[in-house]
Amino acid sequence: MLRSSLRAGKMLRAGYQLKQFRGQGSFGHVWETQSPQGEKLALKFLRCGSDMAAAQEVRNILAVRQLSHPHLIRIDRVWADRGYLVVVMELADGSLHDLLNVCRNDYGTPVPPDYLGHYLAQAAEVIDFLNARQHRLGGNLVGMQHCDIKPSNLLLCGETVKLCDFSLSSPISASVVQHRRAGTLAYAAPEVFQGLLTQWTDQFALAVTYCELRGGRRPFRAPERFNPDYVLPDPDLTMLPEAERPIIARALAVAPSARWKNCGEMMAQLAPLIGA
Repeated sequence: MLRSSLRAGKMLRAGYQLKQFRGQGSFGHVWETQSPQGEKLALKFLRCGSDMAAAQEVRNILAVRQLSHPHLIRIDRVWADRGYLVVVMELADGSLHDLLNVCRNDYGTPVPPDYLGHYLAQAAEVIDFLNARQHRLGGNLVGMQHCDIKPSNLLLCGETVKLCDFSLSSPISASVVQHRRAGTLAYAAPEVFQGLLTQWTDQFALAVTYCELRGGRRPFRAPERFNPDYVLPDPDLTMLPEAERPIIARALAVAPSARWKNCGEMMAQLAPLIGA
């Protein structure tokens, strides 16, 4: 559904009424809405491709929706409409991307390290919960890779971080599986370019997110497309204090199995350095 066709006061499916536009990202836009019961919620419109892709992305969201964790955003409904997925979810105050912009504009700095440690420890907890091979799907125990970890998908509800946008999430039953090339190029792990997904893929994206929020920029220049011949350059970690660089460098290793065991282990290594 094109943003130009939406306006405050418009009624959508099931009695949801648009209240105000909240923001736009690279893959869609968000409106504040009111439910038929009067609750304030968020409506996220995510662009999708074919009907087959839309159906798969709805299945991905519904698979995560059945999971319960304090750092997963609550999803009430999801449907497809004219090239978009429409997701009705809990209304957040903003995202870590928004927080970075506020810190830059008001103080001229990235996110203070103690705040960042507090927020990304929560992010690591929920990512590890998803990634662990403990979720029953189709009779099998699987892990879930989010496949699009980035600051704009880490929402703030007060002082609580909640992970959102599960349209690309994928179950995996082994440490390495074949997978379609998808996600946000600037945060994608090198194995994604090879058509693979691993149990450490989300950790790579969280490490890129850490660099951006901690030092104000990402460690790599984003490639233009998912080229299978892409060779990941050495990360430029000079935006970080020297003591933090080897910890993040390990999380950004080209070989997935050379990374930390999980995201919590990475953040535990960083915690004493950033006062978290």
